[in-house]
Amino acid sequence: MLLPNLDMDVLRTLVLAEQLGGFGRAAERVGRSQSAVSQQVRKIEDQIGEPLFEKQGRGLAPTPAGEILLAYARRILDLNDEALIAVRGTAAQGQVRFGLPPDLAETWLPDVLGRFNRAHPGVRLETIVDRNRALIERLDRGELDVALAMNQTDRADVRPLVALKAIWIGPSPRRLHWDPEGGEPLPLILTEAPCFFRQRALALLEAAGIPWRVVLTSASARGLWAAVEAGLGVTLRIPVGVPADLHVLGIEEGLPDPTGEPFVLSIHDGGRILEPAARQLYDILAAAMTDRVGG
Repeated sequence: MLLPNLDMDVLRTLVLAEQLGGFGRAAERVGRSQSAVSQQVRKIEDQIGEPLFEKQGRGLAPTPAGEILLAYARRILDLNDEALIAVRGTAAQGQVRFGLPPDLAETWLPDVLGRFNRAHPGVRLETIVDRNRALIERLDRGELDVALAMNQTDRADVRPLVALKAIWIGPSPRRLHWDPEGGEPLPLILTEAPCFFRQRALALLEAAGIPWRVVLTSASARGLWAAVEAGLGVTLRIPVGVPADLHVLGIEEGLPDPTGEPFVLSIHDGGRILEPAARQLYDILAAAMTDRVGG
């Protein structure tokens, strides 16, 4: 029996609707009316023979069949996009320089760079891992072609990707040697100033009247995680690349609520017209970051 071919445009709309939080927003993104998108969804539901979404409150939530289809849709779209980029980029040559902050470099970066290298075997890719200020300065001096950065939304070249809430990260509560009721200072593990996360952590503790002391300063995310894992203290970061054996801590452990203005991750090109290979890296990074982090 021949199975029907799933419509790629519909799959892309379904994934967008999941990412953006509704079919109305997805319809705006793909330039269709919401009724046209609803008709697309009904068509693919008829092909599959199962409902994909059900009402949940004022919105819609994926059914079990919808969850399965969305998982396959992401893989299908990744392969489709990678194939197109590979074919279009076979003749690309030269060098592309891009920078990103440490939180993204150790767990998320290898997969994305692998995709780009497979698509552009003739392009030399130079990657710089550094702090936000240094990355933006290098971009503005023309030393980078593309940069991912945090909280740079006032720049003219900004393309916001995802907004991420801060979280307190620590070892198992049993291993955290801190007695808040006894007035003991909270042991902190931070990056050195200037740092958005350091600034947020200290402001929260000061506002809550919680004494603190910095027990370790590290320039790398890996150094932060190692110190937290050793039980030396806690840190405040975004939920990206956090090792599985660390824990999200909160008010139950005596810490102030870290939520507030989210940290916005964005991509930047310095306001310059990019060469084809750099433009394709820009597009791969934007799509991958939205899929992997903001989903």
